[in-house]
Amino acid sequence: MSDADEPMADPSHELADQDRPAAAEAPPLAGRIPRATGRTVPDAPEEIVINVADVAIYYGSFCAVGGLTVQFGRREITALIGPSGCGKSTALRAFNRMNDLIPGARLTGSVSYRGQDLYGPRVDPITVRRRIGMVFQKPNPFPKSIYDNVAYGPRVTGMKVPNMDDVVEEALTSAALWDEVKDKLRQHAFGLSGGQQQRLCIARTIAVRPDVVLMDEPCSALDPISTAKIEYMMTELADEYTIIIVTHNMQQAARISDRTAFFTTEVDDATGRRSGLMVEFDRTAKIFSTPSDQRTEDYISGKFG
Repeated sequence: MSDADEPMADPSHELADQDRPAAAEAPPLAGRIPRATGRTVPDAPEEIVINVADVAIYYGSFCAVGGLTVQFGRREITALIGPSGCGKSTALRAFNRMNDLIPGARLTGSVSYRGQDLYGPRVDPITVRRRIGMVFQKPNPFPKSIYDNVAYGPRVTGMKVPNMDDVVEEALTSAALWDEVKDKLRQHAFGLSGGQQQRLCIARTIAVRPDVVLMDEPCSALDPISTAKIEYMMTELADEYTIIIVTHNMQQAARISDRTAFFTTEVDDATGRRSGLMVEFDRTAKIFSTPSDQRTEDYISGKFG
């Protein structure tokens, strides 16, 4: 790739879709009817946003997860499922270079975002993480007000917005939180419930208008009501964003995702160490009804995991 082909090296370069409206012009997502259950999903994504080809991720000499060949489509939700220790979260963090923060972590193969090598020598990881945002398993609001949590990203990245109030309201509305907090925006974020804090973190992530949102088990610590709210919110956000979610909840994957990737673990006979392996990737309806691999069938049917 030539220098001219790597605009991510410049943090100010706008790489998002040309038809994506600016934050102040974006239509509110509140009130939209979420995608219908059982909607038609094409065999392959109509537009590939992230393309992962023959990827393996190592910590030193240890291969944590391998066999990653998968395409994430625009305006689709993809679920990564599998037993504990199979490398789902490690794989997810590779899609926005969060593994760079772990000493000894390295990657083989190719991860490209809209045709650009995410691991190219001139690509700025900070810019990557602005385009490809992430929501973590445990809510991690900043020790600031609700308003300042959402406004933080646009401020530190230098986003040019006519009115920050509009950006904050839009992000909180998109995260299905506005009606609950609109009268207490200056209150401390730590005063929110766990489910509200997680939705605040989602609002903080989408306030900078990323193209992709990664979610690492965002509902694992939440009660069923909060989980339902976040699932509903994700189906609405998928009208605007590509969403990739790690989940241990197979019912959740079946409810909200368009495509599913199944991971499993393999034991090295020589060392006894377990490594993760991506086994199968397909439309969610197919994965949960007629998977191609017996290992997927065994996991879905509860024979192991």
